[in-house]
Amino acid sequence: MTELERLAESTLPPADEVAALYPVTVNPTPADDSVHAQALEELKFGTTFGDYMGYAKWTEDEGWHDRAVVPYGPIPLEPSAAVLHYGQEIFEGMKAYRWQDGSVWTFRPGFNAARFNHSAWRMGMPQIDVKDFLGAIVQTVRADERWVPSSEDSSLYLRPFMIASEPFLGVRSAAEYLYLMISTPVGPYFKGGLKPVKIWVETEYHRAAPGGTGTAKTGGNYANSLLPQSLAAKKGYAQVCYLDAATNSHLEELGGMNIFVVHADGSVQTPALDGTILEGGTRGAIIQLLADRNVTVEETPIALADLIADIRLGEVVELFACGTAAVITPIGEIAGEGFTVAVPGGDLTLSIREELSGIQRGILPDRHHWMYQLI
Repeated sequence: MTELERLAESTLPPADEVAALYPVTVNPTPADDSVHAQALEELKFGTTFGDYMGYAKWTEDEGWHDRAVVPYGPIPLEPSAAVLHYGQEIFEGMKAYRWQDGSVWTFRPGFNAARFNHSAWRMGMPQIDVKDFLGAIVQTVRADERWVPSSEDSSLYLRPFMIASEPFLGVRSAAEYLYLMISTPVGPYFKGGLKPVKIWVETEYHRAAPGGTGTAKTGGNYANSLLPQSLAAKKGYAQVCYLDAATNSHLEELGGMNIFVVHADGSVQTPALDGTILEGGTRGAIIQLLADRNVTVEETPIALADLIADIRLGEVVELFACGTAAVITPIGEIAGEGFTVAVPGGDLTLSIREELSGIQRGILPDRHHWMYQLI
């Protein structure tokens, strides 16, 4: 068990207790009904936001203070704010799910809190108490309950994040930070719903390197991926799979998702967490769900050349990617300079996705107590 998985098993404080930390300032000009209705009908990823946002401030003298849920809108930030010059920024991706009884839940928030603090540590930023992390999430979702959709494969995407807000120019950790939490109603991450996607394997650019920030969920890692992603999209590929920077020969992860390999004999592999891969909460849950089926996932280096050969020989029958936004997505083709291979596909990917989604939506039993009620 990894350290993040161990921390994720800690008992979380009740939602009412943490929500009380964040008083709500009523938004006098919420989105009108037509804007709200259109957003919930279209469910475009990350384009329309709720009426509220969580807010807290950290300073060296006071620690975390000024907790509140306030109307969503611009934040005061000076042009010299450290985040704009030195990139001290971290975030998490979560979802709030509307269950059939009308209640609203989120998935493994303890894992997100633990990873948020790991990211903060790696980026030289202050850590935040789990109560403060959760409180902004709970209270913002409660204030924005009308934005939680109920249609199939929909959710309210949650984005807690922290930025260095101190106005200064100098290479050091900032002395002032803001923690904010915003939300956006979303549908399926990939347009067209659940269908196999095509992946480009990148051999020139790398997402992370040993000793770098690959294990932190920080904006710079994603900025680093935008050029390769754009180049791949022009070739017709939905995502980029990166190789390790040390040897340029082993799979690491997609731009924002972990990857799994399913063999014809039923065995499953995923790249080992070697210090450059972002550890995913969805990844950990899949490993547990497979273990429940007596399928052991081997966490190991996966050589690209071996993977290509095994697909062509029929020894690898499924590939899938996973993450909060996309949940689980089958991969139907991988390609790179000098090769293109089709992946047959099979039942395990869809079966695991159905089970995980069923737990998240309250349709199947939550054996591992992953769900946390917000409303």
